[in-house]
Amino acid sequence: MEKREEKTAYLFLLPSLLGTAVFVLVPFLDVIRRSFFQAVGGRFVGLGNYKEVLQNAAFQQAFLNTGQFLMICIPMLLVLSFAMALWIYNLPIGKRMMESICLIPMAIPVASVVVFWKLLFYENGILNEMTEWFGIQGRDWMNSDAAFGVLVFTYLWKNLGYDVVLWIAGLASIPSEHYDAAKVDGAGMLQRFRNITLPQMKSSFVMIGVLSFINSFRVFREAYLIAGDYPHESIYMLQHLFNNWFVKLDIQKMSASAVLMASVISFVFLWVEWWNEREERK
Repeated sequence: MEKREEKTAYLFLLPSLLGTAVFVLVPFLDVIRRSFFQAVGGRFVGLGNYKEVLQNAAFQQAFLNTGQFLMICIPMLLVLSFAMALWIYNLPIGKRMMESICLIPMAIPVASVVVFWKLLFYENGILNEMTEWFGIQGRDWMNSDAAFGVLVFTYLWKNLGYDVVLWIAGLASIPSEHYDAAKVDGAGMLQRFRNITLPQMKSSFVMIGVLSFINSFRVFREAYLIAGDYPHESIYMLQHLFNNWFVKLDIQKMSASAVLMASVISFVFLWVEWWNEREERK
């Protein structure tokens, strides 16, 4: 009976497995193959394409900008969203309303966000008009170093509510009996937070951190629609670089860079999985 059920399960999974193999696995294997050959002529070049990508100035700048963006945005988002989730979770009334308000940015279409951002941050935008009231010289926000700050703010504003809801779900999974017992033992608020809340939020931290990492790559939509193919150098991300190489049909660079980034992302996810398993064994 068990073998029959197993065969039935594989039979139902077969269409999905075939679709994944045909549309994901086989094309990616072809990308790996192409990364070792010249796009024109098909000559085998070994690691030549990888060397060319790593020595490319545009790739180096885009990689550093993307790394800086991730290192700044993800910790800020996790800390801010967790603090807000704690505040909302402990409200005596209005929890559901506050959760709904936090999710409003996710419901706003990207096109609407882009229009508002242009009205706000362009050289003749609302923000410069407001600063001139106080005698402060305005600036072209999207064509200066301030563009990076605008992109960080966009990411935080767009994803804060989503992470808040996930944190609240994690907080709700902690049994209230643990807090009651700690109160009986005389534990204060900070002690309960340090010894009960934080240890039991580790699994939520891993999940929310991974989702925040994935969502960080979606900010390219706003950056591209606001600043175009070649934005200010401070917000020139890997997504811009890949898009430009794709438009130019630079297949060998695209293939090598895709394999490199897939390797980096796979390493990150494997490290997260290893860390999560280690924490669970503790």
